[in-house]
Amino acid sequence: MPIVALGTEYYLFGGAALISLVAFTALILVPAVASFGRTWEKATAIFVSVFVLIALLAIGVAIGIAIVYYWDDITTLF
Repeated sequence: MPIVALGTEYYLFGGAALISLVAFTALILVPAVASFGRTWEKATAIFVSVFVLIALLAIGVAIGIAIVYYWDDITTLF
């Protein structure tokens, strides 16, 4: 018997988050760091890449909250 019973959606969202993090690291972060030679340039590339990731996540959360908040108005349009 598990200590905490989680729904299937939590496992799906966790898996999607893990896949997204791996894709971000492999496709954006590693090439950005590898394209610079000096340590401070690599650190700056990491900082800018993570900053962009956080900004995109914030935009996605804001859009999601807006959809949930205005769902009744959205459904009346269709």
